[in-house]
Parts: sequence; C-alpha cells; structure tokens
Amino acid sequence: MSPSDRERLDDLLVSFRRDLRAADRSPRTLKLYSDAVDRFATWLVDRGREPVLAEFTKSAIGAHLGEMLERVTASTTAMHYRGLKRFSRWLVAEDYLPADVMIGLDKPKAKEKPVPVLTDADITALLRACEGTTFEDRRDLAMIRLLMDCGTRISELANLKVTDVDLRHLDVIHVTGKGGKSRAIPFGAKTGKALERYIRERRTHRDAEAEALWLGQRGPFSVWGVEDRLKVRARMAGVEDLHAHRFRHTFAADWLASGGQERDLMRLAGWDSDAMLQVYGRATADQRAQDAHRRMKRGDRL
Repeated sequence: MSPSDRERLDDLLVSFRRDLRAADRSPRTLKLYSDAVDRFATWLVDRGREPVLAEFTKSAIGAHLGEMLERVTASTTAMHYRGLKRFSRWLVAEDYLPADVMIGLDKPKAKEKPVPVLTDADITALLRACEGTTFEDRRDLAMIRLLMDCGTRISELANLKVTDVDLRHLDVIHVTGKGGKSRAIPFGAKTGKALERYIRERRTHRDAEAEALWLGQRGPFSVWGVEDRLKVRARMAGVEDLHAHRFRHTFAADWLASGGQERDLMRLAGWDSDAMLQVYGRATADQRAQDAHRRMKRGDRL
C-alpha cells in the first residue's frame, strides 16, 4: 500500500471542499458533496474498514449506494452518487488516483412505482370538508379546486397574484413556473365559481390591497401556508398523506387516461422534458392500454 493509499478520506475532504469553494460552487452543492463523502466514510467504519483512500473503490462505492437505495429515496441516492463521482474526478485531477474509479458504475435506480394519485372519493371528501361560507372555507375550496383543475406546482399556486386570475374573459390563471417561464392554464366553471366567491370575500380582508391572491390571518400566504391548509382539510376529510403534488400527479394521470394529447399536457404542466410524461403516465398506463384494446375490438373484426 503506497503512502497516498493511507490518506484518510476526511483529510482529503478538507482539500476537496477548498477546491469547491474556489470554483464558486454553491453552499448547497458544497454540503451535498461533503455529505456524500462523509456518509461513505461512515459506511466503511461501520463495516470495520478504514476510511482511507485505498478503500475508495468501485466495488465498495457500488455496495454502499446499493444498500443506501434500500433505505432512502432514489433521488437522495442519486445526489450521493453525484457527490462521490465529483470527488473521484477531483482525486484524479489531484494525482491521488490514476483513474476515475466510478467509470462504468451506473447511477442506482429504484424500482418503478406508480405515481400516487387521488381517487374521486378523496377529492369529493376534500371538497365537502370545505363546505361552508366562512372566509377560510371559500379560500381553501378555491385553492383545492385550482390544484385539482389546473395541476399547478404548489409554488405556482402560492405565488399567484389577484391580477393573475382572469375571470372576465378567458377563465385562466397566469402562473410563473421554473426558470421564470409563464404560462396560462384554463379552469372550469366550478373552479371559476369558487374563485369568484373567494375573491368577493377577500375584499373584506384587512389585507385586501395586497397583491397576493391568498390571504390568511397574518397576511399573504407562503408555500408553507398553503401546505398547512391542505393538511387541515385532509384531516377533516380523512385523506391520508395529502400534499399539493398529489393533485399534480392526479391532474396528469387523469389527462392521459382521458385521451388528452401528451404535448398539450406538457404545455399546461410546464414541462420541457418528455421524461416527465413517462413518470406520470405509469399511473394509468395499464388502464389506457386496456381501453385502447377495447376500442380497437381486434378479436371481433372477423
């Protein structure tokens, strides 16, 4: 074992972090990459192995990431993969290693799982939980109907301004999505009615002059304020594990299941990549295939 093989990973991490700061990497990136190396070193120690450079091998990294995937999400495992990959390349650049030990090591992938969607019974229960004439009832009903009808991201919903809602001409909301891209999303008559009632009630709020559409006791809502109201209504409705993104999942799955065009869905949802269609399409892929088979009536043509 050469002297460099005895280098401790925590000592190398100090230099690695210095180079990342010199490259003006963000504090978040710095933390993610550092955590990846720290967790790998801990994994070695837990198995009675020394956290030194000689143990930074393709087989050890693969075993570590494979075990990690069984405990945490695929996205978390992927972040650690990227951190270790960057560290491996840095070791080569600094002449600690002759070659990148992670070459040929694929990013771990989780088994495909259907995207969780809300059932009609879930949505009906949530709408009933908002029945009433109070300010809170009308606000929460309008939020839930918009999430259901438009499939927005929670940040897009929370950041809506009063002027982003067109109830006079087109019945659309104008949202600003990732990358600052704007798009218009239509809504139906029932959602329009809920919005109209809320906006009328909103005029009596002490912060009625605020630009933000959604108001609470302490003023305009944040993303966390919207999420909190969803949790309140979920408890009232008896719907478990509710979060705003489940409405987006349901919107996309329903669109595809109803025969909606994929390109239209991409524009409405604000996606630039076809990959998202595959993710959301899995939830209803089997049902859509069966419906297509019935429409074709292949066995009845002769």
